[in-house]
Amino acid sequence: MANLKEIRNRITSVSSTMQITSAMKMVSAAKLKRAQDAVTKMMPYSQKLQEILSGLSSALDGTENVYASDREVKNIVLMPITSNRGLCGGFNNYILKETIRLANEEYKGMNVSIVPMGKKATDAFKKSPMFATAEYLPTNLDNLWNELSYANAAPIAEKLMEAYAAKQIDKVVIIYNHSVNVATQIVKTSQLLPVVQEVKEEAAAEMDYIFEPTKEEIVAELLPKTLKTQLYSILLESYAGEHGARMTAMHKATDNASDLNKRLKLEYNKARQAAITNEILEIVGGAEALNG
Repeated sequence: MANLKEIRNRITSVSSTMQITSAMKMVSAAKLKRAQDAVTKMMPYSQKLQEILSGLSSALDGTENVYASDREVKNIVLMPITSNRGLCGGFNNYILKETIRLANEEYKGMNVSIVPMGKKATDAFKKSPMFATAEYLPTNLDNLWNELSYANAAPIAEKLMEAYAAKQIDKVVIIYNHSVNVATQIVKTSQLLPVVQEVKEEAAAEMDYIFEPTKEEIVAELLPKTLKTQLYSILLESYAGEHGARMTAMHKATDNASDLNKRLKLEYNKARQAAITNEILEIVGGAEALNG
């Protein structure tokens, strides 16, 4: 059994760790709330944009737009989105595993480039021959997660659109964590390019307007905005999922530290009681020896 000093040191260490994990949990809870509010505010705009685009596309051939053109897929960009920091359970590992699976199985035999976003994904793939961040991402992404906004996300979509329009790449697939709720995140893949337009028959029947400028010009203007909005939405979901995962992980860590602290205090009290009993026995034994 450890002596009293060692147990006291462990209790102090566990208590300090518990304070840190509890503080991290509260910080992640505040950031999660802000991310969820941002997603909620953006949803009406994103949905209306998609609705207008679907209505316009119902009367047009979507392949006429450069970002919706269907062509043979040879060069694929996989974009895994992870966090810059750890301590969020399996949040990052699931993304890395899914990216490797897609590269080695689903897109095997094709020219796959991995363009990671987030320090954890960058560290995992920077030594891979498929690593290609500098070619398809802007250079000033250091503060993306610290100041996540549409203005910071738009240049990323623009860079990918330029590469797609120049036929350097034929397909862009984003791998990210979709936040179902605070405690649950599921890995999802979303095709950013080429644009997949869902045309509803109801919209085609109802949309009978005269457009100025022409439908083709409106679609050409809306598609880039839709792509930027889609990417920003995915980044917000990943950001919210990260802090949800971290909050859950820190909550469990705090509970585990609290349980360990209780066990250590019980062990300390037992060791202290045993030490006191030994001292009493020694005193009684000494007194009996003197009396004898």
